[in-house]
This record gives sequence, C-alpha cells and structure tokens, in this order.
Amino acid sequence: TCSVHLTTTFDNFFLVLLQWEEHSVVPDVIDVVPPEIIEVKYGNLIVNLGNELTPRQVKDVPEVTWRAEDGAYYFLCMTDPDAPSRANPTAGQIRHWLVGNIPGNKIEEGETFAEYVGSGPPKDSGLHRYIFLVYKQPGKINFDEPYISNKPRNPQRRNFSIKEFAQKYNLGNPVAGNFYQAQYDDYARIYEHIRP
Repeated sequence: TCSVHLTTTFDNFFLVLLQWEEHSVVPDVIDVVPPEIIEVKYGNLIVNLGNELTPRQVKDVPEVTWRAEDGAYYFLCMTDPDAPSRANPTAGQIRHWLVGNIPGNKIEEGETFAEYVGSGPPKDSGLHRYIFLVYKQPGKINFDEPYISNKPRNPQRRNFSIKEFAQKYNLGNPVAGNFYQAQYDDYARIYEHIRP
C-alpha cells in the first residue's frame, strides 16, 4: 500500500479549498470540502484536484488510498455530475464506481455495487469532472442497492446523487476526496452504453 502524501494541512488547506470551489464540486456535488485528499493513481499518473486526464489513461481500475482508522468501514464513490455535459447535466450524476463496507482502505474486501468504468464523455460535451469521495460509515451497513456490472447499456448508472445516497445511509460528509477532469477522445466511444 502506498503512503498518503496529500493529507490536507493548515498550510495547503486554502489551496485545496480553492480547487474544490473553483471547479464547483462544492456545491454541485457535495456541500463541504473533504478534510483529506484521496491518493488516486492510474499507473504513474496521479489525480490531483482537477488535473486533466484522457479516457484512455483512466480505462483501468486505479489504485486508491486514504488514511483509514483501524476497525472502521468506508464507502467509496466515483461519480460524474456532468452528464451529458456540464452545461446541461440532465442525466444526473453517473455512477462510475461504488464500493461499500470497505474495511480500512482495502477496497478489494469491500462490497461492490457498481463496477468501475472509466471516463467516456460524449463528443463536443467539454470537460467532465470525475470525483472520488470516501465516507466513513457508522458501522457495517446492509446496503439496499442493485448491483451494476460494467456490461453495456445499463441505465442504472444514471440519475445518481451522492448527497441523497449519503443521507439515505447516514454517512455524513465525505472524509476524503479528489477529482480529475476529462473530455472526449477516440477511446471514449467504447462508453456509448452509459451515455444518456
């Protein structure tokens, strides 16, 4: 497990705050800036509070790490609030990856509700925000959620709201987060199945 280098400190808190607010993740997706940063790596590429990556670069499941408390369970979400575009987000948020009941930060031991799919923004839809959020659960939860595979044409990925989900399961505010941006490239055509 890689160490977490990006923990928010007093010195860089305001820079972090500006990134979340400059990209309108707060308040579009969440109400409060997470106090810590999730380390997200796609191979040698690091997600860094709004940097731009390509759909090809994020096609595989990333390595994700956060500071976890012993004995605690966590919920991990990756969502795109900009479907079909940031200017016209009529499809709600897209569930890109949902995993609950994660012991510590051992994602592979958690319960997956939505299998990972990478970025697939439509052509000419501009930059989309892809947001990773981690919530500390009050304990192990019996989630009542459908399983969403990464097979084509699954409309259950659409019309998601992480705020509503967090309220439903009493998750509170996220304890850590990070995000990148991506726009259409030729590789994105393989994701036609999750577009509205």
